[in-house]
Amino acid sequence: MIIDVHNHPEWLGHNFDRFIANMDECGIDKTWLLSWECRHDEYDPFYFQKCPPVVNGEYGPIPFEYCVKYKEKAPDRFILGYAPDPRRPDAIDRMKAAVSIYDVKVYGEMKMRLMFDNWDAIRMYRYCGENGIPVLVHIDYEFDYAAQYSRVNHWYGGGMEAFERAIKACPETNFIGHAPGFWGHISGDGLHDKVQYPTGYPVLPGGKLLEMLDKYPNLYCDISASGHTALSRDLEFSKKFLVQYQDRVLFGRDEFSNKHQELLNSLDLPQEVLDKIYYKNACKLVPLD
Repeated sequence: MIIDVHNHPEWLGHNFDRFIANMDECGIDKTWLLSWECRHDEYDPFYFQKCPPVVNGEYGPIPFEYCVKYKEKAPDRFILGYAPDPRRPDAIDRMKAAVSIYDVKVYGEMKMRLMFDNWDAIRMYRYCGENGIPVLVHIDYEFDYAAQYSRVNHWYGGGMEAFERAIKACPETNFIGHAPGFWGHISGDGLHDKVQYPTGYPVLPGGKLLEMLDKYPNLYCDISASGHTALSRDLEFSKKFLVQYQDRVLFGRDEFSNKHQELLNSLDLPQEVLDKIYYKNACKLVPLD
C-alpha cells in the first residue's frame, strides 16, 4: 500500500479525472487531500498559474470545498484535510463542523503568514491534539523569488524556532513538518534561510531537524516537494536518516511526478522501513476505517 499524505485538488493542472489517473499510474492507494486557505493578500499571486483563481469567498487559493467535491466522487481514495485560519474567531467551530460533517482527519495544510506559536494557533493545535488530528505545516523563510509583485517575500510560519515553540507547547499534538524552511534544517550548514532549495551542498552535522526529532516524539516529517531535494543532497546520509527515523517519516508528493518513489526505491532500504514510510506511519497518525 502507498498513501500520499500531501496533495491538493485542482492543483498543477490536475482536475479530478487527471488526479485519479495519476494516482493509479503511480500506484497510490489513498491521498490525504489538503486545503490551503489563507487570506488573499498572504499568498503569491503566482499560484494563480497553478490552480484556479478563487472567485468567491475570502480565502484561497485551495478552498476546502474543492477537497469535499473530490471526496464525494471517490470516497475510498481520499482522506480529508482542512486548515481554517486559526486567527478567525470561528476557526475551531469551523474545524469541529468539518470533522463532524465531512470526517476531516488532518489539520492541513497550514500555510499562512503568522507565527506558528500565535496564541490562537496554539488553541487550534490543542483542539487537534485532544481529538487525535495531526497538524501538517508549511515553513518558508524570506526569499526574493516573486519580485514582479509588491510583496516579494512570501514567508510562512515564522521559521523553525517558532515551530519548535509550538511543538513544545502542545506535547499531545502530532505535528508534521514540510517545505523548504523545514527541510533546510536537515543540515547544520546554516543555509536554511539563505538558499531555498540547496542542491550541490553536502549535508553537514548539527541540523536542527535532527535535533528536534530526537527531542520531540510528536514531530514527523513529510517528504513531499522540497523533501525530495533535501534527501537527494547526500544519498548515503539520507539512507541512514530514513533508517534512524523510520517511525517518523511520511511519504508525500505535493505534486504529480513519481520522483519521490523513485528516490526511496533507489536507496536499498529494508522493506520494513519502506512500508513504514509508504503507509504504516500514516496509518498510525490517521487509522484507516
